[in-house]
Amino acid sequence: MRKTMKRQNKRGMGTVEIVIIIAVLVALALIFRAGLTEYGQKVMDFCFDESKISSAF
Repeated sequence: MRKTMKRQNKRGMGTVEIVIIIAVLVALALIFRAGLTEYGQKVMDFCFDESKISSAF
């Protein structure tokens, strides 16, 4: 009796998989747009807050 081996696709990810992943990420970004915008604004305000800069002179 011979064992039949299944062929495995070793070509990597195809275009369809990439498009599906991008579509899911865009959908999540649109769903959570307000929260992401608010979070981004808080991060930018924290990073560029001039009151946290101390003068070394």
